[in-house]
Amino acid sequence: MSAKIRLQRHGKKGRPFFHIVVADSRAPRDGRFIERIGSYNPITDPATIDLNTERAAEWMMKGAEPTDTAKAILSYKGVMFRVHLNKGVAKGAITQEQADAKYDIWIQEKANKIDAKKTRLSDATKKDHTSRIAQELKVSDARAEAIKKKAAEALFTPEEVSPEAENAPATETEGGEAPSEA
Repeated sequence: MSAKIRLQRHGKKGRPFFHIVVADSRAPRDGRFIERIGSYNPITDPATIDLNTERAAEWMMKGAEPTDTAKAILSYKGVMFRVHLNKGVAKGAITQEQADAKYDIWIQEKANKIDAKKTRLSDATKKDHTSRIAQELKVSDARAEAIKKKAAEALFTPEEVSPEAENAPATETEGGEAPSEA
């Protein structure tokens, strides 16, 4: 039996959610599996990955082959690096303490990169929000000015009425009579 580490799709149409599982390579994609080792939610930004790295590394050492997408996720979480270090320990190239130290440094650097990305996304969102508000205020002020201008044109003040208009005779109707004031 050859084992595969792969994704099992869940969620609804347009909103995927995946379980990361170890399954027999002959089993269907969403079918029977040996062990669930994590989950992956690509909808969030950055993607949310919950993975039991210890179990994933154990399965990799036992010979489980990850699919391309699962391999990318395992690499992102440091499982592939952990397996690489464990193979070095097994060959005697480095000690377990050196491997653990290298792995801890790698994990810390990765955590810093993820935090920097989250901060950058948060700052970009805030900046976008403030620029949109400023744009809306400009449009709102322009509309208010246009409304004031239109209202000023519609209302006549005594200074605006010409003296000729005040002394003009009343207009006559078709019959030659002045309009009646009701």
